[in-house]
Amino acid sequence: MATATSPLFSLSSLSASLPSPTRTTPASLSLRALAPRARLSASYAAFPIGGLGAWAATASSSGRWRRRGLEVVCEATKTGRRPDSVKKRERQNERHRIRNHARKAEMRTRMKKVLKALEKLRKKADATPEDIIQIEKWISEAYKAIDKTVKVGAMHRNTANHRKSILARRKKAIEILRGWYVPNAEPAATT
Repeated sequence: MATATSPLFSLSSLSASLPSPTRTTPASLSLRALAPRARLSASYAAFPIGGLGAWAATASSSGRWRRRGLEVVCEATKTGRRPDSVKKRERQNERHRIRNHARKAEMRTRMKKVLKALEKLRKKADATPEDIIQIEKWISEAYKAIDKTVKVGAMHRNTANHRKSILARRKKAIEILRGWYVPNAEPAATT
């Protein structure tokens, strides 16, 4: 017995794999394709809702056979043609990949600019505290680029915090090295 709309399946194998009326545990469903190039997808609800009656021999145009409380959905598709939704998702993925790459590249460029400036300031013999003002502006721009990268989902927020921390620690180390910042040896006790 085969469906009226699709002669691709053997229903003898379908009915043999269904659970008996006394069994209520989930069962696996195996379908045998008669066409060699057909791909099968099946969904089977194995927990009966209501009683387990006889098969309702209603083959609809979608290829569904119903048994009271059980539903078996069989569908055959030809391989080789992808749905339009898959193509759209691929186009979106490519656009997002390019956009994310641009955001990350901008962020890395701004970080490198800050780190190079900090390294120059560290090696500079006659550095003054006013030299760090321009670097602080660049650090602010780098923070902004990092936060934008996180906002669009191209980077995890913990990674962003780590990168911001790297910039802040390098700046603080140079300020301490030059004597422009003196950390408290002992924090003031509050009572």
